[in-house]
Amino acid sequence: MMANQIKIKTPEELDVLRIAGKTLSDIVAEVVCSLKTNMTTQEIDLEAEKLIAKHKVIPAFKGYRGFPACTCISVNQEVVHGIPSLKRVKNGDLVSIDIGLIYNDYFSDMAITVPVGQISAERQKLMDVTRQSLLKGIEQARVGNHLSDISHAVEQHAKAHNFSVVRDFVGHGIGRNLHEEPEIPNYGPPHCGPVLEEGMVFAIEPMVNIGSWETKITDNGWTVETLDGTCSAHFEHTVAITKNGPEILTQ
Repeated sequence: MMANQIKIKTPEELDVLRIAGKTLSDIVAEVVCSLKTNMTTQEIDLEAEKLIAKHKVIPAFKGYRGFPACTCISVNQEVVHGIPSLKRVKNGDLVSIDIGLIYNDYFSDMAITVPVGQISAERQKLMDVTRQSLLKGIEQARVGNHLSDISHAVEQHAKAHNFSVVRDFVGHGIGRNLHEEPEIPNYGPPHCGPVLEEGMVFAIEPMVNIGSWETKITDNGWTVETLDGTCSAHFEHTVAITKNGPEILTQ
């Protein structure tokens, strides 16, 4: 894939994306604050839907390729794309909340993994390392670097802590569409792929497992789980590449 297939955003478009990102980060923070032991994942989704309406933005996921909810909520061994249901979150669970929105025809995408009550030391480490892997990847989102420098940084940090990076699902470009070029794997060698330019905007999103990187899609056709049943964590930010370095729009 050539760099010229990656859409470059104008300063005006970046201003809209900043508002989209800030609004989304506010919504995610409020959803996380509302999370309580014994809530159903459907109740978490309804809280997100109320907040999206309150902020007068549009949910990006609801109806996308037939997805039935505003949020993807993935618990423990679920990696991504969990469909909200009557499942209750309980003490010791890891819950990944992934939300996208549309503001003035532009998309923003963000995910966070949070603990419910007291979690094990291993799950705490998984959560911390996945968040750090995202930040390591974002550090490489600089003018003149290659796309795979992001991927390599994510993988190296996770591997250094004996965790594995999911290979079947990737980050992506974002802007007027939820998924634009390029695909951004969370693994691979450095210094490969398109050279990064000012105005590119990416959704960078490591998914990291305690066990093997392998995954399977469950019977509902959406929810992705670890093949070996071990726990997974997922963090995501929408990031703009600027002349002053990476700018996290969903900070």
